[in-house]
Amino acid sequence: MKLSVYSLKKILFAGEASLLNCKTVMGEITVLDHHETYIGVLSEGVMKVVDSSQKEHFFPVTSGFIEVRQGNEVRCMVD
Repeated sequence: MKLSVYSLKKILFAGEASLLNCKTVMGEITVLDHHETYIGVLSEGVMKVVDSSQKEHFFPVTSGFIEVRQGNEVRCMVD
């Protein structure tokens, strides 16, 4: 999936990913390739991204939003 993770100051991740795990106000979710469309509010926790080469990336999150779009694209805006 094409994943973009933005903060107010910089781009934290932009590229192909095989997995995204994060906490939302409704609970923890894992987004994989071709996930259903989804919009959610992120809560405090650590976002985990596994890129296409299976390398893990971790980003601390205090709040934000996640949008899973048609076309295998995910966008996150985090604080």
